Amino acid sequence: MSGSALPIDAERSAERGLRIHPSSNGAAPAASTPAIDAASVVEAPLVRLDHLDTLWFQVTGTICNLRCVHCFISCAPDNRSFEFLSLPEVEDWLARSEAWGVKEYYFTGGEPFMHPDLPVMLERTLERGPASVLTNGTLLPERALAPIARAARASRYSLEIRVSVDGPSRETNDPIRGEGTFDRAMDGVRRLLDRGFLPIITATQVWAPERDEDVRRAFVARLQDVGYENPRLKILPSLRIGREAERARPYGTEERVTAEMMEGYDAKQLLCASSRVVTSRGVYACPILIETPAARLGSTLEEAAGPVRLRESACYTCWLHGAICSNYAGIGQDVS
Repeated sequence: MSGSALPIDAERSAERGLRIHPSSNGAAPAASTPAIDAASVVEAPLVRLDHLDTLWFQVTGTICNLRCVHCFISCAPDNRSFEFLSLPEVEDWLARSEAWGVKEYYFTGGEPFMHPDLPVMLERTLERGPASVLTNGTLLPERALAPIARAARASRYSLEIRVSVDGPSRETNDPIRGEGTFDRAMDGVRRLLDRGFLPIITATQVWAPERDEDVRRAFVARLQDVGYENPRLKILPSLRIGREAERARPYGTEERVTAEMMEGYDAKQLLCASSRVVTSRGVYACPILIETPAARLGSTLEEAAGPVRLRESACYTCWLHGAICSNYAGIGQDVS
């Protein structure tokens, strides 16, 4: 990885409450990290890294084969804000993660199955711990699924595949994800089932909340039609940033996390208390905020071990619902 470590005063870091791992080289955040408005820093509460349990890889950056109208980081075939991570980079980060006691790994994008080295990356990852892949399910060629399935069978750790579908029919999904994407995703679900996977079907709540139960039942029925007898369903709240802010509405000025809101609140529910995300441009606080310059924490895990300010509006959604990006958090999901 590029970027050099800058020395800092360890005692000063301790006074500020920075958690420095025993293997840390005492590195400071990258000098390119933008300055933050002082007023917002004072107001926004702080979340410390309790343990680095989960490491995310933005493995294909913001490059995706789809251009979903609700994408919170505006992924698209031509969005190269963040590039692919190479296989040597991922292997290097995996090796670094061992000293931190990382327990599981997530691969996201963009669309991870656009990466030709994804099967090898997952094989290497499954030698260390459980892994999850977040995909739109429209690019699942046999040349990728076959080696991934073999690696999953050979590993002592689990491999989860999450397929994003934002409606239980063509009429509800395709206006969000693009024409033909529902049928292609359902074909992807069949392929995963044939390979022995029980994918987690993930849908963003782009419908009125009072329709939750009707939508859930329609999803279950449709998935059973393709042979998924007991489908696992995860409903995500909408994140009103990126294209979703244009499709629906942006966050209001009152939708912010305040210090008072954190009183008596278990901060361990938040992803930034136990996770970091690796991108082609450094380490960020969470996968939701990679297009937010202030969320860049540095170029190494040591630099990224410091606390995170909940200064972004999207933090409000996580405060309401917990670590929504993980496999087992969301709105009324049937994941089991």
